[in-house]
Amino acid sequence: MNDATRTRSEHHGQTADIAALRARLRHVYWIGGGTGAGKSTVARRIAARHGLHLYATDDVMSDHAGRCTPEDCPFLSEFRAMDMDQRWVNRSPETMLETFHWFRGEGFSLIVDDLLRLPSEPGVLVEGFRLLPHLVKPLLARPSRALWLLPTPEFRRAAIDSRGSTWAIARKTSDPEKALRNLLERDRMFTDRLHEQTKPLQLRVVEVDTTMTEDDLVRQVTQAFGL
Repeated sequence: MNDATRTRSEHHGQTADIAALRARLRHVYWIGGGTGAGKSTVARRIAARHGLHLYATDDVMSDHAGRCTPEDCPFLSEFRAMDMDQRWVNRSPETMLETFHWFRGEGFSLIVDDLLRLPSEPGVLVEGFRLLPHLVKPLLARPSRALWLLPTPEFRRAAIDSRGSTWAIARKTSDPEKALRNLLERDRMFTDRLHEQTKPLQLRVVEVDTTMTEDDLVRQVTQAFGL
């Protein structure tokens, strides 16, 4: 077998694997988005209303981190080695964005592994910021099964303030005010990146601002999913 033939064969095998994976995940609904967009709240309400199994990626981050190796997740390994100031004060928001392990897609395969182990009936609703558009797109049997909630900076700050978690990370540093500024700016840039990634992939987004109520958001997502 020559190199060209081998390459075509490997490509065909990868395409077949993705097609099989897509078929096995056809019962899954995906809600991604920026921090503070209301993903968890919306997902809980929709899952309860329609009897779907809810899988929250935030809930399994510690488990997944423990299952990652430095070879599989080098950015996570570097992050773990840092102290709080190194993570949130001493680096620019741009560097924080580019090197944050979950934003790089590390551990995404573990999400897929978990979803494959869940019953397919009556369906699964998965939510979390770790659902990056370019990773989810190949797994969609139907594009309408996924969307991203993208909050304005004002909505994000109001949502975090309402949870009482605004300073939770920042207070663990030597400069809480700078750490908070860095975190908010990093999350703003992450939301902008989601905007940029979803458009060429023709994936649906819902922009979330302070004029929207929780009921409004639930209604839009429900309609988008055709539930």
